Amino acid sequence: MNSSCVSCLKGLVVSLHFLCWLCGAFVVAFGEFQMMHSKFASLVTTFWPIYPANTLVVTGTIVTCVCYLGVLGGLKENRCMLITFYVLLFILMLVELAMACVFFVYNREIDTYFEKDLTRSLEIYMESGPEGNKTIKEDFDSVQYLFKCCGVHGPDDWKGKAPLSCCTKDPCNIADQPNWQEGCLVKLRNWFASNYLSTASGVVTMFIIQFVCLSVTVPLFCHFRRRGLGYK
Repeated sequence: MNSSCVSCLKGLVVSLHFLCWLCGAFVVAFGEFQMMHSKFASLVTTFWPIYPANTLVVTGTIVTCVCYLGVLGGLKENRCMLITFYVLLFILMLVELAMACVFFVYNREIDTYFEKDLTRSLEIYMESGPEGNKTIKEDFDSVQYLFKCCGVHGPDDWKGKAPLSCCTKDPCNIADQPNWQEGCLVKLRNWFASNYLSTASGVVTMFIIQFVCLSVTVPLFCHFRRRGLGYK
């Protein structure tokens, strides 16, 4: 094998490692975007640790760090760094596969958490003073305004004290305000379910890309090692 061919194949190894790093960076960015634009976390707290945005940020950060090790090892042709990268990436792929399964399963279990959490948040909203629990109030108002819904099951949940975010008119400046008649439980649950499915699909996609990178680069690494073409 001539030197130019060897250089090209080594460049391919580094490029594939860099592709893994880009996937991780994209996942982190997407998770941060969801965290900034989704004001629902305070309303549904039962399964906060696997909230889609949190999971994307944590997973993407780990992938980025691990793949950076692979890029650096490929550039320096350092065998120890690359072996560590391959082992960590393999473990990470197993974790991602398990995580995707958890998301697909929890997508069916969301109903058992949502009603209790939303009802508790609504009660806190009603019992709080003008300056109390602002986060829950803002989040609940955001949900009602965005999804055009009112209360958990309907406007009756507010017991005649529905906030302006329930009003069908914008601006709402009449005493007997017309409220949305559909509750927020179904709409918010469906939103979370779609997020769980999209997050699981994203994790599976990242797993496939990492599997392709691993299946291509490991044989090349072993081939170079056997022929004494670097990676010491």
